[in-house]
Amino acid sequence: MAQHPGLQQVQRLALQQTLSLQQQQSLHLLQVPALELTQLVHEELQQNPLLEELPKDETPRLEPASSTETSDTDFDKEFATLAKLDDDWREEYRQTNTIRRRSAEQDEQRQHFFDSIVQPESLPQHLLAQLDFSELSTDERKVAEYVIGSINDDGYLLTPIEELSISAGIPLGQLQQALDVVQTFHPVGVGARDLRECLLIQLHRLGKADSLEAKVVSDHLDDLGRKHYAEIGRSLGMTVEQVQAVADFIATLEPKPGRMFSADQQQYVAADVTVQAGEEDYSIVLNDEQIPHLRISDAYKELMAGGEKTAEVKNYIREKITAGKFLIKSIHQRQQTIANIAKVIVDRQRDFLDKGIAHLKPLTMAEVARVVGVHETTVSRAVANKYIQTPQGLFEMKYFFTPGFTTASGGTLSNTSVKDQLAQLVVQENPNQPLSDLELAAMLEAKGIPIARRTIAKYRGELNILPSNLRKKF
Repeated sequence: MAQHPGLQQVQRLALQQTLSLQQQQSLHLLQVPALELTQLVHEELQQNPLLEELPKDETPRLEPASSTETSDTDFDKEFATLAKLDDDWREEYRQTNTIRRRSAEQDEQRQHFFDSIVQPESLPQHLLAQLDFSELSTDERKVAEYVIGSINDDGYLLTPIEELSISAGIPLGQLQQALDVVQTFHPVGVGARDLRECLLIQLHRLGKADSLEAKVVSDHLDDLGRKHYAEIGRSLGMTVEQVQAVADFIATLEPKPGRMFSADQQQYVAADVTVQAGEEDYSIVLNDEQIPHLRISDAYKELMAGGEKTAEVKNYIREKITAGKFLIKSIHQRQQTIANIAKVIVDRQRDFLDKGIAHLKPLTMAEVARVVGVHETTVSRAVANKYIQTPQGLFEMKYFFTPGFTTASGGTLSNTSVKDQLAQLVVQENPNQPLSDLELAAMLEAKGIPIARRTIAKYRGELNILPSNLRKKF
């Protein structure tokens, strides 16, 4: 075969690691939160007839391991062994001394909590429900429904009403009339076309349509956002202190009326782990009651007894038993890994558990991985979307993984603790003379925490704290 000039055939031997489908499934189960895992398990129960859910009062145990590549003779022996077991299990879940089961009363309380969670109402549903009580004709109601469907999650109608009129073929006057009705609905300010209109609607509802606050919002909203109080005062014949009082009242209004219906506001989370304080030590409880406990059912016995054991039947049963055992084992490993990581967090963060956020210590995933005996990426997957209930409150597990600072005394503090101290300094500052970033850095250094001004600016931004010139009050 002729080769193109300049081209050569070269053989290379390369070692490349690929993940099997089972390994990918195991990693996925490790990463998903408990509620999503429950849904995945229920889906698998529908697809695998050889899996069944244990009653709640039975302790889950692992099925005996077996090779997926066995001869027909070995396979028949395996079935004979399984048939004799008759719901007995060979290997119990490994339980550490620090993991305890909850009492029946605690289980009942938690179940009541989950049973009490209802589907949250969305903003469109809330508005449509109010539309039912309005005195609109059928045609007017349809126009109002179109307006409601055009309002975004923040409660604003950002598409110009003229464009809505053209795109929907609805007369502009009818759209404006429908919008006027919707703007009387709760939450106050919904249906506004910009921030100015949103605030004015709220002021009007409060009986302040002709107030100084309404004048400032109507004519000086941009200056208000930049805290140019002196310019506003000169324009309206007010003192800076009077403008400050007006600004304080306007700050109590809601700039995003639909926010209370957003997914972020309505998110329910369930703790995957609970840390309980005992008389001498802390204990860890895995909150796994929502995850179905599985076992291999007796359905395979009926399949084996019901006729000729063809190769197709054997392969089907072998596949389903193998998949079921792997799922049970993967869920067990997931729970055990989360428990082991939680134990390291508790051991490392005892001061935090005793005294609060200011005593949070630096901790990296690499450190935890070494203690637990897994890869760092396994720790990253295990803590993703997981929550831990502590005596100090409910936290994401990844909250405890943070780099730190070396203090003047040689100790260590996490950057979360430093941010907490920074926030406290801002809360305690004189609002007439807010602290600059340089002053904040100097005050933290006086506490033994050497920190650069640019780091202060970075942390301040992450904490949503305004610069000193925008924090000033008169």
